[in-house]
Amino acid sequence: MIKKISDEILTNGKAYDNLHYLTKQIGGRLSGSSQMVKAEKWGMAVMKESGADKAWLQECLVPHWVRGGKDKAEVHYDGAVTGARNLLLFNKQLDVLALGNSEGTKNKNLTAKVILVNSFDELEKKKDSLKGMIVFYNYKFNPVFISTFQSYGNAVGYRGGGASRAAKYGAAAVIVRSMTHSTDNNPHTGALRYDTTLAKIPALAVGLKDADWLSDQIQNNKVISLTIKTNAHFLPDTMGHNVIGELTGSEFPDEIITIGGHLDSWDPAEGAHDDGAGVVHTIEILRTFKALGYKPKRTIRFVLFANEENGLRGGTKYAQEAKEKNEKHIFALESDAGGFTPRGFSFGGTPEQLKKLQSWVPLLYPYGVYEITNGGGGADIGPLNRTFKTPVAELGPDSQRYFDYHHARNDVFENVNKRELELGAVNMAALIYLIDKYGL
Repeated sequence: MIKKISDEILTNGKAYDNLHYLTKQIGGRLSGSSQMVKAEKWGMAVMKESGADKAWLQECLVPHWVRGGKDKAEVHYDGAVTGARNLLLFNKQLDVLALGNSEGTKNKNLTAKVILVNSFDELEKKKDSLKGMIVFYNYKFNPVFISTFQSYGNAVGYRGGGASRAAKYGAAAVIVRSMTHSTDNNPHTGALRYDTTLAKIPALAVGLKDADWLSDQIQNNKVISLTIKTNAHFLPDTMGHNVIGELTGSEFPDEIITIGGHLDSWDPAEGAHDDGAGVVHTIEILRTFKALGYKPKRTIRFVLFANEENGLRGGTKYAQEAKEKNEKHIFALESDAGGFTPRGFSFGGTPEQLKKLQSWVPLLYPYGVYEITNGGGGADIGPLNRTFKTPVAELGPDSQRYFDYHHARNDVFENVNKRELELGAVNMAALIYLIDKYGL
């Protein structure tokens, strides 16, 4: 059966074509945007075309943050080579993006001196000199982690909480080194979280080459000031939807297996890897089961979640409604780590369940999966796990390139490989088949 699944996807697969439409005809799909609405309509249509027994939209209010125009950061620095100060002043535009959920400068210039901070420990040491300053967090991705998600976990606190930690000491704004190992200069946006007891100061991400340049200039005492401008702001919450398709179980219809990816994405690019890949993986599993005439024993739900990026409203709503209906969710699987070559799955469940899944690795090994590890499950299915203790898992593709594209302008269709994308769907479908057939 797994060989049949693989042959069907690798021969007749629609994931790559679906991703092309999603990225090129719809594009970035930030919650609350017109593209979000287009993506939901497309998702419903393709669920039906792929053979869902039924498909529906599940309402959930989503945040509506907008960038509001082009973000700006300009450095004013001393370019003198004679040693005379302030005789030759230069300006340099930095490549920046306002962080998601940030409050901007109301489209006005904010000019202040900039102070370099390489860690939160250093922030605390400099706390008495931060008032009125722009704090530049230059915390680098740790290069020694082989799984780049460890590097991300190690550094993302500067993006998520750096603004409020600087605001605590009176800083006027922050600029944050992008969350990536990349060698280019693309800034990477992503969500921050304000401490509501503190001032909501502007926050921007800066590309790595410009981050390195700015750090060097500050250390050489050449930077005079930094001017930033961003019109980022929130509009009132608006209505979004989880897009849900279903294959009804033939023997245990009350036992539900969920597969999903998130339909929203950040605005600078097309959201091809994050999480267009997960969306088309989900739909491809549905299409493949129907094409093979597979009738699942248990009900399988295929969910395109709303608002993972800056609110998790879709995943929260899905679990909340499941609780209200007293549904029985026995397993959930997510794809939200890109469309790269599959390497494994991470799993969150009991040791006995993990052992059973690991016994299936030899069945998946021919298709690229060589391990199933403890501790996993994506953000959107996390609420199911917390609500029902539902066992959860996430596809683990090779991670080396993921953060080259994550939340950046180059997360586009052209950077997804067709074969790698399809193999992700093969392994997800195989795992779902095994769980449906043999249970946990």
